[in-house]
Amino acid sequence: MSAGMAVFAAPGRYVQGAGALATLDAELERLGIERPLVLLDPAVEEVTRLALGDAETVRFGGECSPGEIERVADAARAANADAVVAVGGGKALDTAKAVAHPAKLKLVIAPTIASTDAPTSALSVVYDDHGAFLEYRFWTSNPHLVLVDTEIVAKAPVRFLVAGIGDGLATWFEAESSSRTRSAAMAGGVPLQAALTLARLCYDTLLEYGVAARQAVERDVVTPAVERVIEANTLLSGLGFESGGLAGAHSIHNGLTELHETHDYWHGEKVAFGLIAMLVLEGRAQAELDEVTDFCLDVGLPVTLADVGVDVETADLERVAATACADGETIHNTPFPVDPGMVLSAMIAADAYGRERRALRERSRPLPAVAG
Repeated sequence: MSAGMAVFAAPGRYVQGAGALATLDAELERLGIERPLVLLDPAVEEVTRLALGDAETVRFGGECSPGEIERVADAARAANADAVVAVGGGKALDTAKAVAHPAKLKLVIAPTIASTDAPTSALSVVYDDHGAFLEYRFWTSNPHLVLVDTEIVAKAPVRFLVAGIGDGLATWFEAESSSRTRSAAMAGGVPLQAALTLARLCYDTLLEYGVAARQAVERDVVTPAVERVIEANTLLSGLGFESGGLAGAHSIHNGLTELHETHDYWHGEKVAFGLIAMLVLEGRAQAELDEVTDFCLDVGLPVTLADVGVDVETADLERVAATACADGETIHNTPFPVDPGMVLSAMIAADAYGRERRALRERSRPLPAVAG
């Protein structure tokens, strides 16, 4: 592709709403799919059983790793499948992409949580068997269909939705940073204004509706705020990151996966702290840093290293910073050269800022009334 060529990528069809999974058979027929292999996350087997019927199914093993990808690929070959239908969370979806694309099978993505912006993209994030980041795998096309049943998403633990908000929160800042250097985004070209506009809409939507959506999902209900946030987490963030570009937040996330103690925390939770560190690294305006950190506190996202399991005094943060700055990492889309020492300083400063901001909020809370 010519240098500087702009590219925008998107799935062939996106369907969202309460009860959407019940339309799966009709959507498969629309695509001419006759022999789908369903890659099913066991955690959602009960809530998806009726919609999936008697489709050939293989259970997801829990990690988007090279071994898991090959295992599912073997199952697809044995079933003579003409499509892979992924039902579950982001790692199951990425595994399905890594199976379908090399085999030239049609791909249907049915996320049951809104914890990442993985569903719409032509990208798999691959980890080792222990959850440490290995590589990105890029594919030549986006899913044929993304089918989002918001009733199922709303019944998942609220932590998933909040993690997706953390992932989506970074979309605007990373796309804006990447576009300033005219760096090629994941879609393979420089960003169009469409991608930047969607990335900004994602950020604005999360700020306006994020807290209300969290409160509704805590009660297992779907409201307009929930619909908007699921759309932001899934579609707006997915289109925004893939065609707008990534930068420091996701690289810092990748660095954090080097530490075993972070493996119990979700992708978007680590991205949220990565975003705060990125804002510090880039010397962003204090108002932006305050807005992002305060929103993270409001919605329940990490603002310190301790919030993702890391002891700043004992952790190997130099290794985190070195991994974040590895060749090919998106942190190099930043509009100035970045080295591990700068990232280390930014993480330490971001951690201190998050601690102070949280303490300030605690001190400003009114004291409870005392009965007289």
